Amino acid sequence: MEIRHAVHPDHAIGFDASELRKHFLIEDMFVPGSPKLVYSHIDRLIVGGVLPVAPTTLSVDEAVIGAPTLLSRREMGIINVGGRGTIDAGGETYDMAPRDGLYVGMGTGDLTFASADAANPAKFYINCAPAHLSLPTAKASFDEAESLTLGEDLHCNRRTIRKYFHPDGVKSCQLVMGLTTLAPGNVWNTMPVHTHERRMEAYFYLDMPEDQIVFHFMGRPDETRHLVVRSEQAVLSPSWSIHSGAGTGAYSFIWGMCGENQTFTDMDGVPMSELR
Repeated sequence: MEIRHAVHPDHAIGFDASELRKHFLIEDMFVPGSPKLVYSHIDRLIVGGVLPVAPTTLSVDEAVIGAPTLLSRREMGIINVGGRGTIDAGGETYDMAPRDGLYVGMGTGDLTFASADAANPAKFYINCAPAHLSLPTAKASFDEAESLTLGEDLHCNRRTIRKYFHPDGVKSCQLVMGLTTLAPGNVWNTMPVHTHERRMEAYFYLDMPEDQIVFHFMGRPDETRHLVVRSEQAVLSPSWSIHSGAGTGAYSFIWGMCGENQTFTDMDGVPMSELR
């Protein structure tokens, strides 16, 4: 498991592009047959990916996690961004079509991931957060996720937000997770920008051809920086940082949040006049 330490905003101001990428960007999310997990000291969120060309059990050494299993004191949100697959959790097998999500409650034990077709493998994107309450494992299918369309073509930010794990949907302890898809011809997400003083967020970008990118904007509102992000890469966003993006074409992203609360609207808006 890779460890990422938290960064003070005063220090981030002096980072060059390579340092920003080292601390905040997660590349190579899906390695065939080898789960990837990145442990961030920002609210202790674990971000990871599993690409099972053969059935793959996700387990973590007790010396690394400080508990018998990864989910002994944690909960997990999973969204499949590849082909059809399955997840074995708590003695049950869940069929996972593309874009389906699965919430796995604290204490479930090790998970086993599999693909229905090795030639078109599943890709399971993971957010795993500390938990103090055990809730039932539950599936959130793409078609059933609560959806909301925001923005407009005039401002190139028309997008559909689907909430998977949240207080009014599949219940979780503190993790909130969903999928946002930009309409064709739209490129901006989360503009005007905001910060989350009480929560951090992770962005996982997808649905981009190899020759397309997203400029992910981060940093304090008056000291903005950017990361060049390609498809199936993730960004760790501290509570002090804006998190907005503009692509060379339309794209999707999975957002995951954890921290002090689960209130989706708990955000601190930033007037456009204050951006620097």
